[in-house]
Amino acid sequence: MGEWDDRKRPDLLLLFDVDGTLTPARRSITPEMLELLKTVRKEAVIGFVGGSDLVKQQEQLGPTILEDFDFAFSENGLMAYKKGELIASQSFIGWIGEEKYKKLVNFILRYIADLDLPIKRGTFIEFRKGMINVSPVGRNCTVEERNDYEKYDKLHSIRPKLVEALKKEFHDYSLTFSIGGQISIDIFPTGWDKTYCMQYVKEFKEIHFFGDKTYKGGNDYEIYNLESIKGHAVNSPDDTMKEVKALFPHLFKTS
Repeated sequence: MGEWDDRKRPDLLLLFDVDGTLTPARRSITPEMLELLKTVRKEAVIGFVGGSDLVKQQEQLGPTILEDFDFAFSENGLMAYKKGELIASQSFIGWIGEEKYKKLVNFILRYIADLDLPIKRGTFIEFRKGMINVSPVGRNCTVEERNDYEKYDKLHSIRPKLVEALKKEFHDYSLTFSIGGQISIDIFPTGWDKTYCMQYVKEFKEIHFFGDKTYKGGNDYEIYNLESIKGHAVNSPDDTMKEVKALFPHLFKTS
């Protein structure tokens, strides 16, 4: 008996980004999406990969995500779960070292302090196990403030300018600065992007990835462009559902 023999296609894996793909940004997954994934899981193996930590992913995808998905990749796969069990973890602070980390954080805090934004809230730097997440407006903003900031950011390129400043200042740190979600950027060692999780799914002959930030500089770009991946660029959870249904028309004949 093979590991995934309860599926009709045990060699097929569907990997999903979270924000903007399975859920609206930082919002909860809908019952319709959960039902679709449950149906697809009879056919194929499913997993998600996102930059947030597991706690935030549970807030969005539900408290039983380690049971609802075959693979759960938090922080781009730096915290990797298979069939509900933690199989690997990496430490950003252990990789970069305390001195370099302090220089990085001090630069970011000074930069954000000098930004004149319409509003600022709390948690400008969120420390995670495998990366740090930086938000010029602060992660404690409300949903309405988050939406307003996203529009402001698109007009004034706040995050792209921050990324360019970081690339210039820390060009020798081997770090990647990736725009993700509505309000923040992820900072992690180069190579620790979403492609990091691929080392845990080598057994599959066919892998489909669904993501909404597939453009250059977006946090889905690297994995979307892998030769071994069949990439699906989506604009919303509704778009994701359409793409998945198109892959399995026999499962959704009445849709």
